[in-house]
Amino acid sequence: MADVAPPPPPAPSVEVVVVYPPRLPPLGGEAVFSAVQITPETLKEEPRIDQALETSPGFSLFRRTSSLSANPTTQGVSLRSIAGSGASRALVTLDGAPVNDPFGGWVIWTALPSEGIEGATIVRGAGAGPYGAGALTGVVALTERGARDGLGALDLSVGERNSYRAAVSGGTPSVLITASAETTDGYIPVRTNPGPADRPLDLEDANASIRVQHDFNGVQAAVRLETFEERRGAGLEGARSDAKGTSETFTLADPDSGIIGGWRLQAWARSSDLANTSVSVAPDRSSTTPANNEYSTPAEGYGLNAELQEHWGPVSWQFGADARWALGTDHELFKAVSNQYTMGRIAGGQTFVGGAYIESAYAQGPWLVTAGVREDYWQSTDSQRREYVLATGAVTLNNPTPEADGTVPTGRIGARYAIDPDLWVRTAAYAGFRAPTLNELDRPFRVGNDVTEANPLLRPEKLYGVEAGLGGDRFANWQLTLFYNQLKDPVTNVTIGKGPGVIAALPIAGFISAGGTLFQRENAGQINAYGVEGDANGDIISSLSWRAAFAYTHARVDGEEVAPQLTGLKPAQTPAWTATAGLDWRTTDKLTLSSFMRYVSTSFDDDQNTRRLPPGAELDLRGAWSLGPAKEIYVAIDNVANANISTGKTANFVTSLSEPFTFRVGFSYRR
Repeated sequence: MADVAPPPPPAPSVEVVVVYPPRLPPLGGEAVFSAVQITPETLKEEPRIDQALETSPGFSLFRRTSSLSANPTTQGVSLRSIAGSGASRALVTLDGAPVNDPFGGWVIWTALPSEGIEGATIVRGAGAGPYGAGALTGVVALTERGARDGLGALDLSVGERNSYRAAVSGGTPSVLITASAETTDGYIPVRTNPGPADRPLDLEDANASIRVQHDFNGVQAAVRLETFEERRGAGLEGARSDAKGTSETFTLADPDSGIIGGWRLQAWARSSDLANTSVSVAPDRSSTTPANNEYSTPAEGYGLNAELQEHWGPVSWQFGADARWALGTDHELFKAVSNQYTMGRIAGGQTFVGGAYIESAYAQGPWLVTAGVREDYWQSTDSQRREYVLATGAVTLNNPTPEADGTVPTGRIGARYAIDPDLWVRTAAYAGFRAPTLNELDRPFRVGNDVTEANPLLRPEKLYGVEAGLGGDRFANWQLTLFYNQLKDPVTNVTIGKGPGVIAALPIAGFISAGGTLFQRENAGQINAYGVEGDANGDIISSLSWRAAFAYTHARVDGEEVAPQLTGLKPAQTPAWTATAGLDWRTTDKLTLSSFMRYVSTSFDDDQNTRRLPPGAELDLRGAWSLGPAKEIYVAIDNVANANISTGKTANFVTSLSEPFTFRVGFSYRR
């Protein structure tokens, strides 16, 4: 009998080392609140991170458009459709460091390519406790990709309207480098009777970041540096914006020191500079004339946050403190005569907010209970607005404002009970606040013929809410939440008057063109909102998965004596209904077909509810062919039906629309 050759030795296993940014383990109490996870698969399928976040109903930028075409000042985030705001009523963080702009509170989403992001957690409802100021309607907590040897992510795509995009992320276990660049000729937002003055929303953007980290005998240290710039058209001849900036973050953490529990210390800085030109457009849209040239808005934000964590059996607690400073100055030219600017303006100031908190969680058997309190101090100083004649330098307005300050106590409490392993109930109550930004306090601005005046006397917004939820994992993963929120002193653009002419109630705004409206930011009473939100996902069969979500919010303004004309009206840019649905069908080992739909109901573009934005729905399709582990080529069509989804409407009812039918192809690698 012949000898049988021994089997070949097994292939040697290779351990894959993935190193994440320094962090402490979750305290455990977040499960009592309304939270949604955005997975890496969702980030891969959507071309922009804000579009991936919009798969969660209630998440929205100020207008119904993505960062592909939105002006930087309208890229603020709000949750639950309580009240839209370009300044963000939700806090956005990347591994604990805020990414909201230090001057205006908006977010430059093109600086956050999804290839460099591991995932996101959206916590709806005021995020007091560790999040602090700014987390008024919730928190979007982004997590950066873990570092590993070699390439981690790559995406190359080309699409209609000369659209090109490239993004890459990779490095070593101690270094992560992420970069992306994009260009597109864009589309014209006015598609009904456009005139020669209408121009495409073209875009060029680029960014790069590097994270270097090391473990020093159990103490994790990381330094992250980032730079970004985007240049885009605003849809009218002569109207453009350029936003650029840098950020630096230094983090130290020891998840288990063995002496005082886990601790984390982080210092961050963020600088930005926005240039933004605006124009007045003729009634027949045949031409434009210069209105404002905000040629530079240098701003700096910096801060510290620290936290100490300990676990005692079923009880965990965390103590922390944070402080944030912001300073910036707006430089602009205005009041054009014969297409030449005659006046200059300098406006800006400084803000500070800082606080401390303690939060605890108890997990025992079917019960999870959490509670936390915090106290914050806010301050606005050095607020100024100076206007002068360009030809002579003569000062025509010098309007410094006395400093303002105060303290705000907030907190949150909640409980969750597991009825059985597949079914749970929860309830929570919370309070949060947001201090006004430098942009809201000091900088007037113009969009087309509409002018919005600043208000240095604004007070912080405060939100109080309660909610109850039910969810489970039997047959599908699902959750349902009922909520009631009250937003006090909301910063609202209140109508002062309509052009043409100088509005007597606010002559500082100057001449308002025909078809234009003068607004001023005001703390307009309160907004009362109640609603229901739900999401679910599961598998029909092993190769066919589905997901669906909806949010309904009934929000109404009570203007009180400040703005009684607004009482009973809906806040601007707040649809009552939003809904999303998606299917992923793995037809073969190679081919995956995906579809995604998003619906928004009627909203209004102004506080008076006269500029109606009709409901709209968009359907996106994507097909991917696998080339091997983590590699695929794909074809995607956005807005398959070429639906006309209104994003804005002027005082003379000219409507702007979101992105039309868009076809793109690409190559993707993710691991």
